[in-house]
Amino acid sequence: MARTVNKAARRAARSLVLQILYEIDLARHDPTMVLADHLLEANFDEEGERFAREVVPGVVQHRAALDGYIQEVAPEWPVEQMAPVDRNILRMAIYELLHRRGTPVKVAINEAVELARLYGSDNSRRFVNGALGTFAARHLDTP
Repeated sequence: MARTVNKAARRAARSLVLQILYEIDLARHDPTMVLADHLLEANFDEEGERFAREVVPGVVQHRAALDGYIQEVAPEWPVEQMAPVDRNILRMAIYELLHRRGTPVKVAINEAVELARLYGSDNSRRFVNGALGTFAARHLDTP
């Protein structure tokens, strides 16, 4: 049962991070303020809050590099013209795959696909899954 709670808490943290990244991306609000405001309203355990406090600034800091990876694995879609939800799911997942080595590749990809299913368009799931699968095959040492 504890494993289910952790999975639900992890998904809730990723969902909040996606909302924060979406707001920062579209409204151009200050990342530090957006993160603080959302965490004030959220009811996270220590792990969820730590995840958000690491991933949001990490994605903001590495945004140009993350967008470069996205462009490489999805060349038919210019990053700036991509659906904002898809773009931010990919940024978050690629950041996690590169910088949070404790997360198994399959878990990060599956979580991203689930976010795409929940928040994206009808095609988001397939697009996110394909882009992240290509990224993992090209840039990660996975069996």
